Amino acid sequence: MAKQKTIYRCSECEHEVGRWLGRCPSCDSFNTFEESVSVVQKKTGAAAPKKVEVGRAAPISKITSLQDARFATGVDELDRVLCGGIVPGSLVLIGGEPGIGKSTVLLQICKDKDFNILYASGEESPGQIVLRAGRLGDFGENLLILSENNISAIEAEIYNHNPQLLIIDSIQTMSHPDVASAPGSVTQVRECTSFLMSLAKSRNMATIIVGHVTKDGNIAGPKILEHMVDCVLYFEGEGRGSGFRIVRAVKNRFGSTGEIGIFEMTEAGLSAIKNPSEYMLTGRPINAPGSVITCSMEGSRPILVEVQALVAPTKAPNPRRVVNGMDYNRVNMLLAMLEKRCGLPMSMADSYINIPGGMKLAEPAADLAVIAATAASFKNKAIPPQILIFGEVGLTGEVRAVTHTQRRIDEGAKLGFSEIIIPQANLKGLKRPDGVKVFGVNSINELLQLVDI
Repeated sequence: MAKQKTIYRCSECEHEVGRWLGRCPSCDSFNTFEESVSVVQKKTGAAAPKKVEVGRAAPISKITSLQDARFATGVDELDRVLCGGIVPGSLVLIGGEPGIGKSTVLLQICKDKDFNILYASGEESPGQIVLRAGRLGDFGENLLILSENNISAIEAEIYNHNPQLLIIDSIQTMSHPDVASAPGSVTQVRECTSFLMSLAKSRNMATIIVGHVTKDGNIAGPKILEHMVDCVLYFEGEGRGSGFRIVRAVKNRFGSTGEIGIFEMTEAGLSAIKNPSEYMLTGRPINAPGSVITCSMEGSRPILVEVQALVAPTKAPNPRRVVNGMDYNRVNMLLAMLEKRCGLPMSMADSYINIPGGMKLAEPAADLAVIAATAASFKNKAIPPQILIFGEVGLTGEVRAVTHTQRRIDEGAKLGFSEIIIPQANLKGLKRPDGVKVFGVNSINELLQLVDI
């Protein structure tokens, strides 16, 4: 007969101990142990060895690619992030803040499909789902709605209707009847995800699960959840008051993780933004000190974004540094270079750096624009609006080469920028668009002289 034993499992690294500890001895995390129940089978004798089916290795040239098996979601920007669509048998995890649009985009995926889709919700009743679906248009008979949080009941409906796409909203509300813990616990989330993964692979059924996020923006539950799934997508935005949404892939076993999808939240659901650069520059100030336009590569797509800086003198011993949309430590490094290499007393001023529109610039090509915007704000001088600036900056103040220079220049020329400042090392072999002047700089001092700051 099976015995139950209480154990404590770390939510970060899955380390198990027999009693609660304040600090995990495996990963050194604090207050991460959660109570769980483990079922121990009592040994009644030697069991007969089971016959195991052994897989056979095959040459890679004989294996069929999954590229042609994808099916489009019907949402163009989401298909871009998924590198063409959803792969049958894949397990996709979507996370984001409450109200940002996860359930809305999942219902948009369900429109105009010629195969069965099972939408299982553990948070909403069928009436609530139909109310939201009414704002998105008409749906056919192929969309099946189930309000259930028992994973076994969902499995029964899968065998009854044989859907090609399963949507679970959300994984934190699901429970496995064989696991003696509350929904949302580490054990339940792990076991339910493992069960859904086996079901998806065995039936070649694409599965999308919604995950809650913590206050830090990470998927709630054990970190192993992101390792188990095939694809992890994050919804980002500036909050519920903003209509701007970004879908970013942080993991994708079937394609690149560099692509992003850009949406605008409307009454009819999420609408794809066809020209992100033009959208990002809408409403930008003209001839305002501290405003500079740069070009960031998001996957294979160049996007023009505005870098804003506000520098104000202060008598406080510790000046404030506020950064929104960029790495805080990298911005501090650039401010230190302005003081050391250019003689600007940044240690006597508060500095605020902002990337409007909810974009997060991770690549170093925005360094040169941050330098220009900060220096312009400090000296209260405006950089002409027709200038586009991008390039990486090193610790000695040198300007280093960046990738995809030609694509960035072409995007700037398409949006009407007539002067583009880039690293000197990127000038070789460039094709200059008609009516566009391209300048190369070797250091941040050359940049400030060129823009007359």
